[in-house]
Amino acid sequence: MDFVWLNGGLVNKVDAKISVFDHGLVTGDGVFETIGVYGGVAFALGRHLERLQRSAAGIGLPALDLPEMANGVGALLRANRCVEAKLRITVTAGESVLGSDRIGSPLSVIMATAERIPASLTAKIQVAPWPRNERGILAGLKTISYAENVAALAWAQSLGADEVVYGNTVGNLCEGSGSNIFVVVDGEAFTPPLSSGALGGITRELIVEHLGINERDFPLEILYSPDLEESFLSSSIREAQGISHIDGKPTRIASGPVTTEIGNEFSKLISKELEIGGIGLQTQP
Repeated sequence: MDFVWLNGGLVNKVDAKISVFDHGLVTGDGVFETIGVYGGVAFALGRHLERLQRSAAGIGLPALDLPEMANGVGALLRANRCVEAKLRITVTAGESVLGSDRIGSPLSVIMATAERIPASLTAKIQVAPWPRNERGILAGLKTISYAENVAALAWAQSLGADEVVYGNTVGNLCEGSGSNIFVVVDGEAFTPPLSSGALGGITRELIVEHLGINERDFPLEILYSPDLEESFLSSSIREAQGISHIDGKPTRIASGPVTTEIGNEFSKLISKELEIGGIGLQTQP
């Protein structure tokens, strides 16, 4: 994977450079998407780009040229001969001052690919002692201001977990550092509503939309309740991943029948898009 897409064109990764004054580097002022690539196709690319646009608008960045970005994705996947990969799209506010002010510079648009290593069947989670602020200015936006998630995930990993899960300021279940969470109660799967402060993950969106999963607030204590039958995480790389341990203790069942069925149905959604085609190797003009 020798190439990246930088500000409108392909560049060899060893020659790719951004300014040390880029506001994304200086302050974390930017937005991003991570997209799974299957068989040369950037899965659900349109949905990811639309969310990128919403996140950019949410932090006050100018409108993005989504058709140009989609063309850039295709060019990058072809140049890197991507078949099974993950794609990262990052947009920052561009060059600015050494502070919080923006100066109206052109945006920096960066795309890069890497090997996509399939997620394990199950994950161990640790519940964070810090809340997610569902009323914060960045709630529901996918920004590169990620230090909170990085620090919390490192803490969880030091305790043997694979992911950290947050409650919100009112004590309800919210989300993981890079994932959404679902719980199964009375044989039915639920996920916290976006009003909980959770990011509207694309995998979550597809599961809710196509599989009829309901949104519902649960107190964070549901993770410790005997009513919890199953639970799982979702993201573009995890897909639907059963939870095997919570705070170091085994769950009742790591990948139960509901989790397994949802995972299988999501795999069918991916296969359907591959059959239809999309941005990838086969779109070379």
